[in-house]
Amino acid sequence: MAVQRQRCKPQAWQPVRWHTARVQYGAPMRLPPPIHPWNVEPREAVQIQKDLAGRIIVRPTRRRIRLVCGADAAFTPGRSHCVAGIVVWDVAAGRVVEERTARCPVTFPYVPGLLSFREAPALLAAIAKLEYEPDAFLFDGQGYAHPRRLGLACHVGLFLDRPSVGCAKSRLTGTHDSPAERRGAVAPLMDGAEPIGSVVRTRDEVKPVYVSIGHRIDLDGAVELVLSCCTRYRLPEPTRLADQLVSRLRTTS
Repeated sequence: MAVQRQRCKPQAWQPVRWHTARVQYGAPMRLPPPIHPWNVEPREAVQIQKDLAGRIIVRPTRRRIRLVCGADAAFTPGRSHCVAGIVVWDVAAGRVVEERTARCPVTFPYVPGLLSFREAPALLAAIAKLEYEPDAFLFDGQGYAHPRRLGLACHVGLFLDRPSVGCAKSRLTGTHDSPAERRGAVAPLMDGAEPIGSVVRTRDEVKPVYVSIGHRIDLDGAVELVLSCCTRYRLPEPTRLADQLVSRLRTTS
């Protein structure tokens, strides 16, 4: 079956790019070939999720992570389009390296558990514009902590074939105890006897976030990545800034 590419309109709004002559960040982003088409029916989408879940690679990352790409998406007021915002964060320097956006028509219906089929095309379109290839991707959403073990971070992570992590503001599935109130405290997120993620306190006495693997990383590494990106706020800087970027974009689209 031939893969049909989703067409996304270029944005008049120009993203900010932060350059420095002292740091060399590497080559531009290049996406692998698509692993499946997006123009599918919900029943087929469920089967795609089940098939792809077995392809997730869980292992420690083999590279030092410096550039973390935060990714978030939202819908225009009429919900006819999805807007995606991408922010590349230099963990060592504590600054933004690059921002990119994309706007795509939404062709897939709203079905609980299949949100990635609505958001992923716009996110991939924005990621494809990056001038610097990130070391890891951090998504504002679920990863393995999904009823079919294929949330947004897993799904897009497979398309990218790079380390990816889901960091959600709320729980989609599973049960957990409350982690201790100190920053860095962790409680396992369980689905029966299976650990599917971690509940992580990113600031003292502040509501925790829900961290799960996406692809090519293990859970300890995912938690470490999230904490390394948290500064003064509950949410990691890359996804917090991507959320702000999307909020500005959706009001001007």
